Amino acid sequence: MGLFDLFKGKSPESQAQQAANEQRLADITDSLQTGAVPAATRTRLEGARAGRLPWLATLTPAELMVARSHGLKPIASVSATCWMHYGWSWTEGHAQGWGKALQRLREEAKAAGANAVLDVKMRTVPLNVEHSMDFTLVGTAVYVDGLPPSPDPIVATVPALEFVKLLEAVVVPTGIAVGARYNWLNDWRGAARQAWMGNVESTVLTRFWEQVRQQAHADLRQSARPQGNGVLAHVNFSQMFEFEDKNDDKLKRYLGRHIVVATTVDARRGVPIPHGIKMVVDLHAGKTPLTGTTRHHQSYASNEKEGAI
Repeated sequence: MGLFDLFKGKSPESQAQQAANEQRLADITDSLQTGAVPAATRTRLEGARAGRLPWLATLTPAELMVARSHGLKPIASVSATCWMHYGWSWTEGHAQGWGKALQRLREEAKAAGANAVLDVKMRTVPLNVEHSMDFTLVGTAVYVDGLPPSPDPIVATVPALEFVKLLEAVVVPTGIAVGARYNWLNDWRGAARQAWMGNVESTVLTRFWEQVRQQAHADLRQSARPQGNGVLAHVNFSQMFEFEDKNDDKLKRYLGRHIVVATTVDARRGVPIPHGIKMVVDLHAGKTPLTGTTRHHQSYASNEKEGAI
């Protein structure tokens, strides 16, 4: 670009591109307010649905083969995000953030004519933006041979292989439920300060931590109850913080928080559970609760690892 180019007006092409960008931004902003799918996204999804555009999927080749053999066909990859500011409640912020992203994901799946969204990955962005956090969902929209498009597509964190196995066991994934809770403990009497006592349980912190986890699980059950009769609790995230009083370092406050995210399922009552299904309890924050070597179901550990949550 020469010096005199700086004094020239924008070319017609640049003006048209700028106008198109502004129109697309306005459409996205309006869609966020109304809960609709942006026009450009809807055009892409409808094109994939009609076969005018190639389909995209987050599934592996092996999963694609198994999915197709069971009548599941990918339509398009779908995604949704919500950046939530915590006005007064970290707990409610997490539930609301995932909830908004989940609803937007369902709207994209509906636009694609899907029956379900599989292999849903949950991602968080570790940016130091005060009192806020990003909630992102990415998955593969699929339709089932012989079924019409669903007005309320199933959203499941399980990969295609597990989805097929569950269907064979007459267990139908139905959605995603979230339980999140945090609480404060003011240790005015110093009951948690037991360093001088050697190896001994801190019953004060044990009771406090159990209370936080039980409240989070109660929230999960309440979120899951309208969606099915069971859950696959794949994400367990726990943190405990200790704070000292500015004026007296002997006074301690503890912040405990726990998040649990699950795929809800509807299992036919009276059907015996196959031997291949077993309960798995996660006792390690930041690690997968599933057996195997793949980091399969963890969103809060890192947003840089690939694989279904």
